[in-house]
Amino acid sequence: MGSEQLPDYLKQGEAARLFPVLSTTSKEGRTTSIVLACLCKIDEFGARLLSSVGQRVGARANVDTYTEVVFHRQSTGIKDRPDGLIVVRIGSREWRALVEAKVGNSELDADQIERYRVLAKENGIDCVITLSNQFATSPDSHPVEQVRKSRSRVPVYHWSWMHILTTADLLISGEQVADVDQLVLLNELRRFLTHESAGVKGFDRMPKEWTELNKLVSSGGAIPAKSLPAKTVLEAWHQETRDLSMILSRMTGNVVTEKLPRKQVGDPALRQKDELSQLRESHCISCTLMVPDAAAPINVSADLARRSLDVGMTLKAPEDKKSTKARVNWLLRQLKGENVDGLFIRLLWPGASEPTQYPVADLRVDPDLAAAGKEHLTPHGFHIFLSERLGGKFTQQTNFVSELERIVPKFYGETGSQLAAWVKKAPQIKSDRASGQDVSPSALSEDAEEFGN
Repeated sequence: MGSEQLPDYLKQGEAARLFPVLSTTSKEGRTTSIVLACLCKIDEFGARLLSSVGQRVGARANVDTYTEVVFHRQSTGIKDRPDGLIVVRIGSREWRALVEAKVGNSELDADQIERYRVLAKENGIDCVITLSNQFATSPDSHPVEQVRKSRSRVPVYHWSWMHILTTADLLISGEQVADVDQLVLLNELRRFLTHESAGVKGFDRMPKEWTELNKLVSSGGAIPAKSLPAKTVLEAWHQETRDLSMILSRMTGNVVTEKLPRKQVGDPALRQKDELSQLRESHCISCTLMVPDAAAPINVSADLARRSLDVGMTLKAPEDKKSTKARVNWLLRQLKGENVDGLFIRLLWPGASEPTQYPVADLRVDPDLAAAGKEHLTPHGFHIFLSERLGGKFTQQTNFVSELERIVPKFYGETGSQLAAWVKKAPQIKSDRASGQDVSPSALSEDAEEFGN
């Protein structure tokens, strides 16, 4: 439970309120106050959010939150007033974070955040946490490039409002809130955050550079190595893929994450460099989403040249099936839906043999098609995917996002969630040894000779 008394280092501020008395035009202040109040009043909610910025909050911890804070020690050049303050006390240790929040279409200001970093350093504050409708792959990978590149040693973390909403939703759907009254409060917070008056929204629009880049590709132009429009598009794509992972999280009731190459984790600049190379060479942007316990990661690709979206999963072929037909039938039996329009199976062959692909509808009629021209080979894997050509919608800033957020859940709901990975069976006891009696040395010698051959 939060304390009503202000810390002695604060000149002004008040405990975060569940029912703040503010002007009806102050969406930002109202939403921030309600969320911060819930952070310190709902144990599991506060613990989950704070753990994402490296703070383990257990039963001994005391969490207080304040809004509209002013410090006694404040540089004359800093007239800003942080939106909030979080204080965590565990025994004699205290951890503190300044909070800066934006709602609606307002974006975070890098210069303001730097001033808060100065303020934090002056007052022994451990970090700054920003909240907005901008998205970050992880809390320690800030969406504002200038903030990431700053030389300040004061860390800045970021929570998108959708991250906060998704955290609340997963705790509720997973029945992870023990106290009944706190569960009621968290349900009310979720209800509030989903109402337009809170100023919380998902990523819903690509930048104008998206349209420009599509025109360049469709006209046969080459994307320059230092293309600013391409850089802007990739930044927007990263925001959308993060939002997409949270949409799937809420739909499945499980934490869905983006899978990045190890070298790109914690290095947004390298990620952008690698993806710009991919975009220039293949005219595609892509991402990989990890759904817990799914048969495989979900691969999402947007092809600017074809103006299409491809969403699929790659499975290993069952090794206990010896023919191509048997392996294909193993996969087809898992696809129980009747609507397979736009659904394809790409067969992955050993060696230098090129992949081949067929519509699922055709393979259902004649699975022997899959072996055509490859009679002496068997596929080692399958990529099953949904491909939709969007035409003009692909190049439009809002329609591209809405179509992506329709197609990815459609693929996973109708196809991906039905798939099961092949698992090699456990070794069985041989029939001639089932009695449990010792095997003669001569039998072992014969087995050894057979194994050696």
